[in-house]
Amino acid sequence: MNVTPKALLFHLNAECNTTRARAGIMKLPHYDVKTPVFMPVGTQGTMKGLLPDQLESLDCEIILGNTYHLGNRPGTEVLRKAGGLHNFMGWNRALLTDSGGFQMVSLLKLAEITEEGVKFRSPYDDSEIMLTPEKSIEIQNCIGADIIMQLDDVVQTTFQDYDRIKEATERTSRWLDRCLSAHNRPLEQSIFPIVQGLLDKELREKSARDHLTKDVNGFAIGGLSGGEAKDDFWPMVRLGTGILDKNKPRYLMGVGLAIDLVVCVALGIDMFDCVFPTRTARFGCALVPKGQLNLKQKQYQTDLNPIDENCPCSTCKTYTRAYLHSIVTVETVACHLISIHNIAYQMQLMRSMRENIENQTFPQFVQEFVNAYYPDANYPDWVINSLSSVGINIVKP
Repeated sequence: MNVTPKALLFHLNAECNTTRARAGIMKLPHYDVKTPVFMPVGTQGTMKGLLPDQLESLDCEIILGNTYHLGNRPGTEVLRKAGGLHNFMGWNRALLTDSGGFQMVSLLKLAEITEEGVKFRSPYDDSEIMLTPEKSIEIQNCIGADIIMQLDDVVQTTFQDYDRIKEATERTSRWLDRCLSAHNRPLEQSIFPIVQGLLDKELREKSARDHLTKDVNGFAIGGLSGGEAKDDFWPMVRLGTGILDKNKPRYLMGVGLAIDLVVCVALGIDMFDCVFPTRTARFGCALVPKGQLNLKQKQYQTDLNPIDENCPCSTCKTYTRAYLHSIVTVETVACHLISIHNIAYQMQLMRSMRENIENQTFPQFVQEFVNAYYPDANYPDWVINSLSSVGINIVKP
């Protein structure tokens, strides 16, 4: 009997007995991805400061590209001739592309939103571009990413106009139907719907339940991590993971701070992306278990220790804090060296969480992580409350 292949197969290897944390594997056309996973962002088909083979050596299995920017430059004609973004950028593992919807927020002054789609004035040459659900999927079909996102109507998280939030949430569901109808490569690429509703519990619940009725291979939670208070953020994540199909991957968009990753894995999230590790590297900041080291600070001028003596990355094996202090924000190689470390840190954090979920030691891992991250034991209320909601009661040492 011939079985039609699926663009995504998700298998849960282990579930935490206390929290909602899970460890699994996503089998995608280009690569098998272990979850929970952090996806570095290569907006323009390139990771700032890193080459594809370096990402592979750091055990990175999936990265993210930006549909809006790739559709503008290099454009679909070049990508089509190259055989897709994998070939164009020399990346052999998995890819996810966003839909271009986030640019409604980041390029708001250049955008006009209607039921048809989003009309942008290009930041490159001032020309007008109409991004519809159909056009977004056409571009993403051309890019050829393993996972592609529906076009959603995005509103700034701190926005207060209920009517506009309700309109955006309902429009996102309507646009999902148009995206699914326009999808020409369903056996090679999986569309993820995006749950919207901002901080309104009823709207977000309705959005999630609407999306559950669709024949899709995974789900995304959007419209968060945009400036809202953490006490408003985590309940929306918990609400989403309580509704969405537990047998499909759940992707929380735009989240990358280490403490957020740990909390949201405990809440049941499988996938994350953020520019944070490479962006903060450009400002001379290195990620460590207690948060960040700002290597621009004078205290590192004569510090001959590595960024983190327990980190196996090539930067920590070779260079000192003093050396990096002398070149950060001055020489471009500093961004490269710190980016290697920061991505290595994120990959190791996700690997540690997977291992502890599989070993049924995740609650202990979380306690140890929080102790290191807040060495003064001054834990924020939102961390205590979010973890308590899934059975982890943080104890001061």
